[in-house]
Amino acid sequence: MLKRLFAPAALALGLLAGSASAFDMATMTDEERAAFRDEVRAYLLENPEVLMEAIAVLEDRQAVAEAQADQDLARTNADALFNDGFSWVGGNPEGDITLVEFMDYRCGYCKRAFEEVEALVAQDGNIRFILKEFPILGEQSVLSSRFAVAVHQLHGDDVYKDVHDALMQVRGDITAESLVRLAEAFGLDADPILDRMTSEEVTRVLEENRLLAQRLNITGTPTFVMEDQMLRGYVPLNVMQQYAASLRADG
Repeated sequence: MLKRLFAPAALALGLLAGSASAFDMATMTDEERAAFRDEVRAYLLENPEVLMEAIAVLEDRQAVAEAQADQDLARTNADALFNDGFSWVGGNPEGDITLVEFMDYRCGYCKRAFEEVEALVAQDGNIRFILKEFPILGEQSVLSSRFAVAVHQLHGDDVYKDVHDALMQVRGDITAESLVRLAEAFGLDADPILDRMTSEEVTRVLEENRLLAQRLNITGTPTFVMEDQMLRGYVPLNVMQQYAASLRADG
């Protein structure tokens, strides 16, 4: 009787992919439920590829839902992402695409992405690029970001970018002494920068970035936001280019 009522493959896919509402097992007798379970189990053992198909369907649905949730978060927080008034803005200020990077100077994947992001912005020529200091990997990360933000506030965009680039290429430990040497390498007086590092103005920038990351569910670096697309983790140059092309194609 059960074989006439149900197609086992369809039922297995439906159950595993979350569409169990197609029928109600509560209306079955104990004997019917036991027979049904045996039938589904036997079918899955004979056709295990059905499980993989169902899992793939479920993963696709989850990926779509996560991408939509990220898109909603990016749109809700667009002003803080793209126009906070204190983050460094480079690339083409009038670019048709804005790319935001949350980064940490101690993050190996941030360092790996550094040259590729630079290449993307330079080769494209029409990307507005924003850096968000997001130190999450310990004391040296915080020290580096405080130094960079202090430089930005005291010396402006161009010097900040030079210092940022240098910090991204540091492979050893970051200490107060190494930061003094870095300041001197760019002809800067280190004392005002060191004083500024502990100021409320610098703390506010890092706190605003932390709160924004929290709202966006960002817990790792690098994380990129390209318009309303959230790209979590290291993204190769060619994939970044594909995202940019897709955004432009969609208008």
